[in-house]
Amino acid sequence: MPSLLPSAWWRPDVHADRRPFLIGRNRIQAAFRTFFAERDFLEVDTATLQVSPGNEAHLHAFSTTALTTDGLPFPLHLHTSPEFACKKLLAAGESRIACFAHVYRNRERGPLHHPEFTMLEWYRAGESYTALMADCADLLALAAETAGTRQFSYRGMSCDPFAPFERLSVADAFERYAGIDLLSSVEPDGKTDRDRLARQLTQAGIRHAPDDTWTDLYSRVLVERIEPHLGEGRPTVLDRYPICEAALARPADDDPRVAERFELYACGVELANAFGELTDAAEQRTRFEAEMVEKQRVYGETYPLDEDFLAALSVMPEASGIALGFDRLVMLATGATRIDQVMWAPVAEWS
Repeated sequence: MPSLLPSAWWRPDVHADRRPFLIGRNRIQAAFRTFFAERDFLEVDTATLQVSPGNEAHLHAFSTTALTTDGLPFPLHLHTSPEFACKKLLAAGESRIACFAHVYRNRERGPLHHPEFTMLEWYRAGESYTALMADCADLLALAAETAGTRQFSYRGMSCDPFAPFERLSVADAFERYAGIDLLSSVEPDGKTDRDRLARQLTQAGIRHAPDDTWTDLYSRVLVERIEPHLGEGRPTVLDRYPICEAALARPADDDPRVAERFELYACGVELANAFGELTDAAEQRTRFEAEMVEKQRVYGETYPLDEDFLAALSVMPEASGIALGFDRLVMLATGATRIDQVMWAPVAEWS
């Protein structure tokens, strides 16, 4: 049975060391709120308890049971993102919204991971996901300016937050850093060829297991060969993910094998995840169901679908949306080395 570890963040001497990071956090958050207000974004506040915490296979939620007035149980979950609620607000008629949300992810703890953290999400109805890249450039520069730094550093890597972003497709990244033709293993309908990709990993000298799925192989290359190079010197936008790795994004107009999805990196740290949003409810249901089949296979559990969310997609406008790990960006801007250093009151640790 896991037990709590001693906590020291509240000790005056420890707090004194952490306080500059925390003050920096507050200043950056205030600057960001001004940034969005000046661009006619409406800040929204979404409920934490949801019918579904999200339907991606490898995201794990904290779950609870609500009781009706008659004492009958009803399962609820702490959201892993405010995404479903924000998209319902787009369906309701909002066009530019931003949300600072506390979100919760189980099975995650480390220098860059915390079971409860702050996610900044914003959405632009009727605008391309490339507009979010420009937002990210402005926000990284604003975070650096507010913190009084000209450079981000983390684990021996450095990044100029004011430099023009590198924009690199996932396929080009696989070719550049691993010598792998990723899209040769993806069919036009999105189906993947696991064995073809496995042969390329073998040729590239990347170890893998016989029971690894296509997604396992893809993730191994991404983590081992690609991510360590991203955001070195300048921020990197890793763009055009394989469609099977973008459950909530729409296909690219010029290639159905890839999706309008990008992730933002600085100093090898993933900061944000953006989509040209999928608004086809039937396709979204199919993708969610496939994700839950995989979750059941790997973890022996599933989460329910949010039927309200799927219904809202039928009236949601074309939009782009992004989720940014606010704590991670604060880390880079203030020079912190662990995510709990930029949290006012971290969650108790256990082992």
